[in-house]
Amino acid sequence: MSPEQDCRQCGRCCEKWGWGQKGIPEDLVPWIRAGRQDILRHVGITFTNRKRCNGTALSLADLPRVRRIDYWINPKGGALSYCPFYFRADDGKVYCRIHDTKPAVCIGFTPWNEGIRDYALNCPACRNIAP
Repeated sequence: MSPEQDCRQCGRCCEKWGWGQKGIPEDLVPWIRAGRQDILRHVGITFTNRKRCNGTALSLADLPRVRRIDYWINPKGGALSYCPFYFRADDGKVYCRIHDTKPAVCIGFTPWNEGIRDYALNCPACRNIAP
């Protein structure tokens, strides 16, 4: 990313795309190993037998049976329409409460991607410039 594209932490990415995303089993491994129930409780799991649960009871041995992973859910059921780890500080910047272990879909997000070009035009970091 060029200096013109340094994230300004405006939060637009997380506000628009920080929920309703699909996960991968590799995201779950560090959360399970570290006992990150605070994260796993917001992860929707669908197994190959179509049984559903949140990630709190998940073990590494369960991962081969995971068919689908949904970010983010209410621990009591139902999808969230926001990221539960999104935080706007008093300085106006947006921070991720799980930045050091956020899922691949968040790490790999690129607002200048042609598939979401209309959105990238509103990103203050992109400035209408592709990397």
